[in-house]
Amino acid sequence: MSETPSELLYRESHEWVRHEDGIAVIGISDHAQAALGDMVFVELPEPGMSYQQGEPCAVVESVKAASDIYAPLSGEVIEPNSALEDSPELVNTDPYGDGWLFKIQLSNPSEIDGLMSAEAYAEQADS
Repeated sequence: MSETPSELLYRESHEWVRHEDGIAVIGISDHAQAALGDMVFVELPEPGMSYQQGEPCAVVESVKAASDIYAPLSGEVIEPNSALEDSPELVNTDPYGDGWLFKIQLSNPSEIDGLMSAEAYAEQADS
């Protein structure tokens, strides 16, 4: 059973969101990193890039496959996690901590209401 922190929100496409004061930190779930396997490369969005909810915005590449990461919320990228350039394995070892992917300034905070709780995500992820 993979870990699913209850304070985070989730999308069906396995991204998680931690939001505070109009800023969202985005990563991929423990379930997703476990399914993908060992990360070898992470391509993150540049600061200043804007994305609409559901648009591909990053790529994680593991020993098994390359997978698109979709913007769980609309907004402008304010900070990619530069630590992942040299240590993409942080996505595997600490997906909810040091393995976060990027931060965005939300352009439509009401989209948060459409994200799933940890409980709802865990149910669909395990099905």
